[in-house]
Amino acid sequence: MNSVTILGLVAGCCTTLAYLPQVIKAWRTRSTRDISLGMFSLMACGLLLWLAYGLLLHDLPLIASNLVTFAFAATILYFKLREG
Repeated sequence: MNSVTILGLVAGCCTTLAYLPQVIKAWRTRSTRDISLGMFSLMACGLLLWLAYGLLLHDLPLIASNLVTFAFAATILYFKLREG
């Protein structure tokens, strides 16, 4: 693994982990009232496109970070759609 890949993995971890507090809050409170459905829907779509791009390039940092971030965003969307 080269230094560029490591840099990408660290960057992906930082941006992915930024979603974790929101996921935890939505999970605990079951409240997503202040979360924009449009923003998270568009973000989830973009994450899926980045994931596809990473898969086509066989780029581990893109694949790993966008897969996990999409899972976090999808969890928030689930609570948004379920709880309003």
